[in-house]
Amino acid sequence: MLTTRFTELVGCRIPLQQAGMGGVTTVDLGVAVSEAGGLGMIGAGGLPADDVRSRIEEAASRTAAPFGINFLMPFVDSSAVEAAGQGARLVEFFYADPDPKLVDLAHKGGALTAWQVGDAEEARKAEQAGCDLVIAQGVEAGGHVRGTIGLLPLLDAVLQAVPDIPVVAAGGIGTARAVKAVLPAGADAARVGTRFVAAEEADTHPDYAEALVQARAQDTVLTTAFEVMWPDAPHRVLKSCVDAAGAFEGDSVGELAMGDMKMPLPRFAVPCPGRTTTGTISAMALYAGQSFGAVTKVQPAADIVKELSADL
Repeated sequence: MLTTRFTELVGCRIPLQQAGMGGVTTVDLGVAVSEAGGLGMIGAGGLPADDVRSRIEEAASRTAAPFGINFLMPFVDSSAVEAAGQGARLVEFFYADPDPKLVDLAHKGGALTAWQVGDAEEARKAEQAGCDLVIAQGVEAGGHVRGTIGLLPLLDAVLQAVPDIPVVAAGGIGTARAVKAVLPAGADAARVGTRFVAAEEADTHPDYAEALVQARAQDTVLTTAFEVMWPDAPHRVLKSCVDAAGAFEGDSVGELAMGDMKMPLPRFAVPCPGRTTTGTISAMALYAGQSFGAVTKVQPAADIVKELSADL
């Protein structure tokens, strides 16, 4: 297996990172990816410190392999970052200017830190903030998108901007061929999201997974449509869900499970549908990157890792 600055720093066997995708990235998914040799990520979102600590403890009890915790900046809790730094191998941030205080907080617990960036200047700020690595996210990526250019020109610019720290390539990567393309281009690892939305271990509603399987290459759109709870934040979704939400009559498209409680899900809300979500799934945020053509079935995460890392 190919050794890179990423695998040496993080301690995983394969230069592959699973994206931290909000509610989709369960402990089950992160552990499965890490056990298979990649770096599994667990989404923390706006979780409080106790919940983050609980997820880390569960993951650590099930694998000795490294795993990471992902935070979205509009919903970050500093006490949760502190808890993550004390148990995860990597604490990762996305969607704001890099914050040295949060990086230091994670470092104090012994964790590595990363920032997902959309341009070279943001990569420089991440390095200056003390990040150990950066993720360069091309506009092809699914979910919320920070930058405005394609992955390969972005990767080239970020590599020039921060040559001394590992750079992970993200956006539109869903096959072994794509993984093998970004590594010779200078990336130290590939980051994959959409393929893992269709993993058996992900908290993905069956209708969402089936929509990914059935969609075609031209079926995603970069939009700001799903902005309830997070306005003015561009994101890539299946075009069909934008159309369905626009045609939906009513204020709430369904209910989202929150532990033992159910929360009404407003039309054009940010959360994507999990297994227990009820309502009009087709009108909810169905995030998808331009790699979703590689999603042909729902399968175990370990099989996805094996396919992505073939011949490395």
